[in-house]
Amino acid sequence: MTTDKNKIDIDYASTKVPAYARRNIVTMFMIMMGFTFFSASMWVGKELADGLDFTGFVESLILGGVILGLYTGLLGYVGADSGMSLDLLARKSFGKYGSYLPSAMIAFTQIGWFGVGVAMFAIPVANELLGGSIAAEWALVIVAGICMTATAYFGIKSLTVVSFIAVPCVAILGTVAMIMAVKRGDGTIVDQFAASSGGLTVIGGAGLVVGSFVSGGTSTPNFTRFAKNGKIGMIVTIIAFLIGNSLMFFMGGVSSVFVGGNDIFDVMVNLGLFYMAIIVLGLNIWTTNDNALYSAGLGLANIFGAKKKTMVLISGIFGTLTATWLYWNFCGWLNILNCTLPPIGIILVVSYFMNKNDYKDVETTVNVNWFAVIGVVAGAIAANLIHWGIASVNGMVVAVVCYLVGAVVKKKQLNWR
Repeated sequence: MTTDKNKIDIDYASTKVPAYARRNIVTMFMIMMGFTFFSASMWVGKELADGLDFTGFVESLILGGVILGLYTGLLGYVGADSGMSLDLLARKSFGKYGSYLPSAMIAFTQIGWFGVGVAMFAIPVANELLGGSIAAEWALVIVAGICMTATAYFGIKSLTVVSFIAVPCVAILGTVAMIMAVKRGDGTIVDQFAASSGGLTVIGGAGLVVGSFVSGGTSTPNFTRFAKNGKIGMIVTIIAFLIGNSLMFFMGGVSSVFVGGNDIFDVMVNLGLFYMAIIVLGLNIWTTNDNALYSAGLGLANIFGAKKKTMVLISGIFGTLTATWLYWNFCGWLNILNCTLPPIGIILVVSYFMNKNDYKDVETTVNVNWFAVIGVVAGAIAANLIHWGIASVNGMVVAVVCYLVGAVVKKKQLNWR
């Protein structure tokens, strides 16, 4: 029996996660918290702080956090209840070959953000510690890329270890740094936000909050499938996104109004806590980057029928070698691509609740569900072209309408036969 278990893929890339491989609620909470600790969210925190007063800042966090929490919470429930990864869920809702579209989009964006994340660590550390040396920058890129790729390669167990180390460290040190910065500033935090506030609206701010992590959030089932049940998967996801994301936004906001930066790294360096700043920055990026690469590996494994570990290595090498180029040239494109992923996630959710009996196994007889594919394309276009409301929500509404139209058409076709 032990020998058989040793031969099993512990990441269950092509099968459901069995009951004996499920994790407890504390472990799941730490994994999801680490997942939401995303340094790029601090950039959004800076934009919010520059454009809103403190009340508007908090209102945007609440509104955007609720929308993002509901979206990822539903995906968290579906992943845990079904025991399936995003890619296996996509095979059910998009068809065997249709699933290649969501798998490719997730893999592409997550490799992109992985590369950006590696550079987000290497560039500021090289500038502060080694005078901006290109050789030092590349050395840090390679070291960081290897470490982050390694944890994604070894799968959910290593992701758990990194999260248990990083989450308390980043949360405690980052919070202490924010408090120190506020105490040293002129006036209260409300005064500082008021001095920097621009013309951003609360709705616009909420859109930034949702867009900041909606691409990564779409891959939530890849992690919550290890939860004991759907309820736990949903609860830990919602709480993690509300707490973890909000903490990142506050770090970015405080950095902006007190030291003119966009990262807690800037705050800590300004406070003379340089080596702690390196630890916080590195761990903060690590917890998101290994998750991103893990999702990319699963997506590529679905497309090419290869092992997840092989795809993680290829993705990690590519993301590491292109890290600095991605950092300087690709962030704008990644933000556009972010709008294409919510239509995928909402279709996975709607399909699951409409056809729950079809999810008892991972097999599918449908090659391509064209209405699901059209829903993603139409939703992505709507998200990028409609300038009213929140882009991600617009895309999801259009995608759901397309998918439901397809369900009605299929039902009528079955009745005619």
